[in-house]
Amino acid sequence: MSERTRKYTEGEIGDLRVIEDFLPPPADLVLREDTVKVTLALSRRSVDFFKEEAGKARVPYQRMIRALVDAYTERAGKAGRRAPARRARSE
Repeated sequence: MSERTRKYTEGEIGDLRVIEDFLPPPADLVLREDTVKVTLALSRRSVDFFKEEAGKARVPYQRMIRALVDAYTERAGKAGRRAPARRARSE
C-alpha cells in the first residue's frame, strides 16, 4: 500500500450527510470554441521554442501557439487598437 492510500478499519467515521450534486456534467466542463484550420509557415526557431516549452508544460505545442494568438487577440481587442492597413508594395 502506498503512503498516499490509507485504509481505515477501526473506529467510526462520524456523522455523514449526503449533499446535492452541484457539479456540471463533464461535457459542460470543457469549453470548446469554434476553431478554423489554417496553414501557417513559422521559422524553425519558433517551432522548436514552442515544442520545448510545450513539452515542459506537457501540452501540445499547437495549443500553446493558439493560446498565444488568443491572448494577443483578447488584449488587442480590449485596448481597442487596430493595426493600420498596410499598402501593397509597388514593384
